[in-house]
Amino acid sequence: MVPLRFVPPVLLVLFLVGFLSERVGAQGKPEKDKIRIGYAARAVTHSIPFVANEAGFFRDEGLQVEVVRTAGAVSPMVLISGDSDFATMSAYLLIPVSVRNREVVMLGGLTRYASMTLVSRPEIRSAKELRGGIIGLQRPGDAYEKNARSALEHLKLNPDKDVKFLYLGTNDAMWIALEARRVSATMVSPPATLFARKAGMNFLVDLSELKIEYQGSTFATRRSVIKNYPNLTLRMVRAMVRGVHLFKTRREEAHKILAKFLGTRDPEALEESWKYGADMPAKPYPVDSAVQAVLNHLAEGDPKYAQFKPGEFIESGPLAELDKSGYIDRLYAAPGK
Repeated sequence: MVPLRFVPPVLLVLFLVGFLSERVGAQGKPEKDKIRIGYAARAVTHSIPFVANEAGFFRDEGLQVEVVRTAGAVSPMVLISGDSDFATMSAYLLIPVSVRNREVVMLGGLTRYASMTLVSRPEIRSAKELRGGIIGLQRPGDAYEKNARSALEHLKLNPDKDVKFLYLGTNDAMWIALEARRVSATMVSPPATLFARKAGMNFLVDLSELKIEYQGSTFATRRSVIKNYPNLTLRMVRAMVRGVHLFKTRREEAHKILAKFLGTRDPEALEESWKYGADMPAKPYPVDSAVQAVLNHLAEGDPKYAQFKPGEFIESGPLAELDKSGYIDRLYAAPGK
């Protein structure tokens, strides 16, 4: 080995720059100028990237983030294409895409239990009165239908015999159909629950009270992002965890940010939404049994999903690293931070 004193200064500088670049790269330095996070729906549980961004938590991590709407089934495709680097979406959307393209994976889980509410028109107050009625839903076989079936079974109704389903495409269309008496009942979540209550609708089943496991909103990325940018991924997860913490513990700030995200200044609607979202886990791990429930649901329409295990769609390493460091425990031990 040549002693350093015999190496020309220019070569020595180049060597050190290269060495340091390798070291930084190995640690996963964020090399992107801008990171884009997509969210699949303007729903409370998909708001956390928006909350974290508005609160400056990504900026605190040295990251420049753009949070964009990537509606419904578009969300996982935008993630695969590289037009977004991270995204919130339901496990129901994520898993089929991940089966086709193993790049897509869950980093975190924001909801563990089915949480929609079956609401009916004012004159329909019981399961008996709902029998023979029409249930307004989004699309055949989706999570709304799964939730509706669970609610109907809780009421001792046979979803395939005692009611009919009418597929309307969007939440707005479902609500309009209920108000116009085109359907007897539909599934809602906050803030629509407030509007339903004010309109005199009846709340037949609140699934959140039944603790039916079903992995809803997840925080997702590509496996290549985790591999190539581990430090970036850890920073993103830390900012998301701070977003959850703010939502759960700083109500007034959460209200202000939700007002922007949901497009409403109605204080009752914001409070309804906050109460709904405040149940998010402080340590947002995806839950194997809840993911299995989604696999079981998907297998009802396509048996191939029965061969997969929840762990094939989960990468909790970055969250576990943050958890083991004590960061999350310290966050909740110091209110207001």
